[in-house]
Amino acid sequence: MRFCSFLVLSLLLTACGGGSGSDEQPTMPDVVVNAGVDQSVNEMATVSLGGEAAGGEGAITFAWTASPNDITITQDSTTASAASFVAPTVTEDIIYTLTLTATAANGANGSDTLQVTVLAVNSLPEAVVNIPQVSGQPANTFPAGTSVTLNGANSFDSDAVDANAPISAFRWEQTQGQDVLQNVSLDGPELTFVTPILADASTLGFTLTVVDGENAENSESVTLQILSESQTPPTVNAGVDRTVFEGETILLTGDASSVIPAANPLSFLWLNDSGLTPTILQPTSAITTAAAPTVTSSQTATFTLQVTDQFNNQVEDSIQVDVQPFTSNLLNDTGVTQLASNNSVGSEPQNLFPGQDGHRGRDVIFDNGALEKAGRGQQGFDYTRLDAVGDQVDDDSLSFSCVRDNLTGLVWEVKEQGASLNSVSNTYSWFFSENNGGFEGVANAAGASCDLAQCNTTAFVEAVNARGLCGFFDWRIPTYSELQSLLHLGKTSGPLIDEMNFPNTTDAAANPLFYWAREASADGPQGDAAQNAWAIDFATGNDNFLNKSSAARVRLVRAGR
Repeated sequence: MRFCSFLVLSLLLTACGGGSGSDEQPTMPDVVVNAGVDQSVNEMATVSLGGEAAGGEGAITFAWTASPNDITITQDSTTASAASFVAPTVTEDIIYTLTLTATAANGANGSDTLQVTVLAVNSLPEAVVNIPQVSGQPANTFPAGTSVTLNGANSFDSDAVDANAPISAFRWEQTQGQDVLQNVSLDGPELTFVTPILADASTLGFTLTVVDGENAENSESVTLQILSESQTPPTVNAGVDRTVFEGETILLTGDASSVIPAANPLSFLWLNDSGLTPTILQPTSAITTAAAPTVTSSQTATFTLQVTDQFNNQVEDSIQVDVQPFTSNLLNDTGVTQLASNNSVGSEPQNLFPGQDGHRGRDVIFDNGALEKAGRGQQGFDYTRLDAVGDQVDDDSLSFSCVRDNLTGLVWEVKEQGASLNSVSNTYSWFFSENNGGFEGVANAAGASCDLAQCNTTAFVEAVNARGLCGFFDWRIPTYSELQSLLHLGKTSGPLIDEMNFPNTTDAAANPLFYWAREASADGPQGDAAQNAWAIDFATGNDNFLNKSSAARVRLVRAGR
């Protein structure tokens, strides 16, 4: 054993140059490491690492580091040297130094390095030009005098340095046809120009060049076909679809134009393309009206605007109008049929100002001759006259004392001239012992005038019910809404009410012409007590609150039968 040990020691000393006479001997590492061979890879490639190590005592663990340290090394286990990383995107070749350190269980360690050269491999960017298309024309074909926008924003770079800005520059140029790029920006993602107006059809060519973040570039070229001036059709818009009731006015607001001077003027023709037969007022005008036909269920009328230019190019556009049966409601219309523009009010259709009162409702249906009534009345109002015992009066020569509103079902008092209980000249203060807003009013105000002992609303109601006007005994003061339903706001003078059926509404001296409503007003209280009540002025159509001691007229109402 001693001999063997001596022999080994002698061999070691000889191998280390022990006979040189030097006292310093080189030291072998505790752990010997081999990181592998140097290699070169393309950017974005996956690089596999693996080394070897020996020496020390016990199990060996492995760790990789890199310089520069801007890469992420993936190592599943430290008990093995296997690892990998993805080569980054680079604009020039970069050398990475990878160090493998091995550490034994007894703390002994060693390391080795290799170099990985990442090669800059730049893929060319892709230029993409999106071309809008014109309905009714072949692909990439455009009318003359039309604005066109070519869009290169979808150009891309598969290995972009900056994913948020893969293309660093755009360059447009025209390669064919009449120059259309004067005073047009050529260095953005979009190119907008106007096609030329020429006697003959023509071709325009364009090229988009894109540059990526590594100064590589690529191009795409496109060709557009341009129609001649005589081939270029006008544009037309028939308007928007809408819904109306039978008998109402349909607004036909068409529009058409041509950018070709020689194509003008344009001619127009509105056509009815449905089984319904609405009458179009002026079919050769771009803006006109039609009367919605009578229907028993919802039906669709199709209106087509046909436009022809001086080259006989013809285009058309259509709208759908849903015509609904007119259902009876419990509200009167306003009587308004006139229409307003910016500077006038009259009977002319105002298609450019739609949605007015005079465009919709019973009044316009009456004007169009499509409103059926149970009785008679101006505009959309529908009344039936009743005699002194409540029977219907059809003969215009006979007198009547009450009127039934065939929409609301309410029955109204008709005022009389001269001195009588129902005289139009009588005025009353507002007075109610209940539902009075905290103050019952004045029983006999100084300004009120009538043939009763006390001229107030309650006294008048009681007197009329005692006599049984038109054979009814349940008369009352109307509510604000009920009274308002009588207003004929389409009149321009006189009392704003249907005077055919409500004669004697005023006397010559009355202005304003206030009639009391049942509701007290919250305006101007004293404490919690309402001092005022609502009234409507039939001279102007305005409402107001009057002090309850004021003298105003009364028109009684009752529920119908």
